[in-house]
Amino acid sequence: MYVCFIGLPMIRAAQISLFHWNVMLPQRSVFVGLGNYSKAFADPIFWQALSNSGLYMLLTVPPQIVIGLGVAMLLKRRSPAQPVYRFLFYLPVVTSWVVVSLLFKYLFADQGVINWLLTLGRADAVPISWLSGRFTAMVAICALGIWKGVGWSMMIFLAALQGVPVVLEEAAEMDGANRWQKFLVVTLPAIWPAMAFVLIMLVIGGFNVFISVLLMTGGGPAQQTEVLLTYMYNVAFGNLDFGYGSAIAMLLTVLVFILAVIQMKAFRTEQGAQ
Repeated sequence: MYVCFIGLPMIRAAQISLFHWNVMLPQRSVFVGLGNYSKAFADPIFWQALSNSGLYMLLTVPPQIVIGLGVAMLLKRRSPAQPVYRFLFYLPVVTSWVVVSLLFKYLFADQGVINWLLTLGRADAVPISWLSGRFTAMVAICALGIWKGVGWSMMIFLAALQGVPVVLEEAAEMDGANRWQKFLVVTLPAIWPAMAFVLIMLVIGGFNVFISVLLMTGGGPAQQTEVLLTYMYNVAFGNLDFGYGSAIAMLLTVLVFILAVIQMKAFRTEQGAQ
């Protein structure tokens, strides 16, 4: 399964990235070597898309970790309503990206709910064109990413918190530790592997943002909100330049792999030090 649906397509994409690919007649494709990669490094839109992907990752990963861990700490204690709260927080995770992207596009429209709330319904107020500028559009896109991802982080942290030995917490309380000290000394080291897993997965997911950007802005205005996957999609399926699109995909794969390895080594070193 892995070889058929992941391994072989990656090898094929790497092969196509070395050609000026002819979609209609692949046998007539022109070999350009690393020309598509050189084109990417000289392409200002590629760097814009890379910076937007990095910005999305930086703005969405920390809130998902902090809020997710905070909610998990609140739901750690068992109560009759705990399953209901778990369901409500996890519901956005299983909701379709297409549905929530269109919903947030409506919420952040010029005459949408967000502007109405900010202006308190005043008729003379000038609405904010959220999706018409790079940074305001990224705020809307990041808000969607955080809202949809908090529930996933919460469930991982909640499972990890339930595995923290109660004996260690009781011993810390007997030593006079307050809640914050108990969290730093007992809870955080115990859930460190889960923290590493969540961070790595969220960073990978941050750089793979696609559907929300495609449906909310389409990479516009003037490609200011392009991210790597939307740019790759527009290049490959809009311009039919599959060679360049495959090169962008391979560069993203290498970037994500390097970041994942760095994070894994950093967490292993930190865990060893603890």
